[in-house]
Amino acid sequence: MVEEKVTLHGVFMEVMQLGVLLAGTSGVGKSELALELLNRGHRLIADDAPEFSRSPSGSVEGRCPEVLRDFLEVRGLGVINVRAMFGDMAVMPGAELNIILQLRLMSSEQLAAVDRLRASRDSVVVLEKQVPRITLPVAPGRNLAILVEIAVRSHQLMLGGYDAAADFSRRQQSSLTG
Repeated sequence: MVEEKVTLHGVFMEVMQLGVLLAGTSGVGKSELALELLNRGHRLIADDAPEFSRSPSGSVEGRCPEVLRDFLEVRGLGVINVRAMFGDMAVMPGAELNIILQLRLMSSEQLAAVDRLRASRDSVVVLEKQVPRITLPVAPGRNLAILVEIAVRSHQLMLGGYDAAADFSRRQQSSLTG
């Protein structure tokens, strides 16, 4: 039986023990964001072309093609060796794909129209498995590294059954009817 694989465009990282694919159009800032996350202690798995396959347990596992291992391409800086620059702990060979963070360039008008209570959350199918996806607006002045960390923490809480927006709505409703 031939193992089914798919290559997805983006930077695959481990952030707070979750496999996170930073996705988005070319030039949106994925590599710069990856550098900032590396600087904050998170780990690179694969830049540009991570390969994903189904594990025997049914999860989607991502790895780096051997030729790309340890490297990150950054516009203006060229190719850097993450292992040589940040150390052995800054890279890892693979991880389960837990969440996709879709970076989307937005104007100030588009940003103002984003729902302020709920994340722009949906899911995509990767190798017949639903993978949660959050769209992160990219705009001048936004600290994307902290937003990625908060998106991951929020996802971890949701996996544990807690939804902050639902909790906030219940609290607001209770104060109106209380």
